[in-house]
Amino acid sequence: MTGWVAIAGLGPGNDALITPEVTETLAQATDIIGYIPYVARIAPRAGLNLHPTDNRVELDRALHALQLAAQGARVVVVSSGDPGVFAMASAVFEAVEAHPEYTDTDLRVLPGITAMLAAAAAAGAPLGHDFCAINLSDNLKPWEVIEHRLRMAARGDFAMAFYNPRSKSRPHGFEKTLKVLREECGPDRLITFARAVSKPDQKLVTVPLADATPEMADMQTVVIVGNSTTKFVGRYVYTPRSAS
Repeated sequence: MTGWVAIAGLGPGNDALITPEVTETLAQATDIIGYIPYVARIAPRAGLNLHPTDNRVELDRALHALQLAAQGARVVVVSSGDPGVFAMASAVFEAVEAHPEYTDTDLRVLPGITAMLAAAAAAGAPLGHDFCAINLSDNLKPWEVIEHRLRMAARGDFAMAFYNPRSKSRPHGFEKTLKVLREECGPDRLITFARAVSKPDQKLVTVPLADATPEMADMQTVVIVGNSTTKFVGRYVYTPRSAS
């Protein structure tokens, strides 16, 4: 029996945004591996083994998936959003690199709708021109790297999408982020806070940088900063496709 590992994105939260490809693959799985709240989104059924784990054991989780596949299991490693965006796809490949005996494993990366894209769609089209995504967590990289990337992206006039902006364990990082953005972009640049995007309690707020406060973001919030051409059209925010 030949096993496989699929790394799948469950979208930003609304089950309607899970792709048909992911739904079909989940139906074929014998084992589901992932962070506790993501595994909880999978309905139990006969013959399906659920393996929820804590948030900071990505490589252990990936290795477990490879080991199960080597035994013939059909494993789906679940992430929210898209598995290749600050999620489990890179962790699985890192585990393969560290354990070359799994190099020939049948690996499949199944794309999903990211929170960044769902937030942009809900707001209008703030990522309509060149943009970048930055993870503001300093768990895996130092603040100095984050600040450098923020400044370079702002000076390049990219729109920016921020993941993991502010947590209870690091409440001051987003305050520093806003300070950098005001220095580089000025007070009038539009910033959108999209909380619980695609869920029933979704909340969107767009303000000038001058009016943004750290408390407007948490770990359920995606933050989008426009470029110098981003503007309101009615209640929507959009960035023109033509260069400034």
